[in-house]
Amino acid sequence: MKVVNKPWGKEIWFAVTKKYVGKIIIVKKGHRMSKQYHKIKDETHYCDKGKYVMELGRKTLIVKEGDTIRIKPGVVHRIYAKYSDIKIIEVSTPHLKDRVRIEDDYGREGKV
Repeated sequence: MKVVNKPWGKEIWFAVTKKYVGKIIIVKKGHRMSKQYHKIKDETHYCDKGKYVMELGRKTLIVKEGDTIRIKPGVVHRIYAKYSDIKIIEVSTPHLKDRVRIEDDYGREGKV
């Protein structure tokens, strides 16, 4: 397992293969991840703990424990832990350097 600390919380990478990547994403209450999209990467998120706001394309969703969200390539998205600390299980295609940041609360810009 690999733990990656972020200004909004942390990621715990539990599986990295040629076909998929599995991560646990923990976001602290009051923090937001980058507003971003991916050109190739396809993600599925399962809300394991908490309740949060997700910008997904032109929609704003309230996501709660047990909900699953699919994020297709090209769709702008952002997670905001407005109500509580949250824990998300993410399974995605293995395109780890395919993030294009549009907006970031922590001064990180551009492609990663």
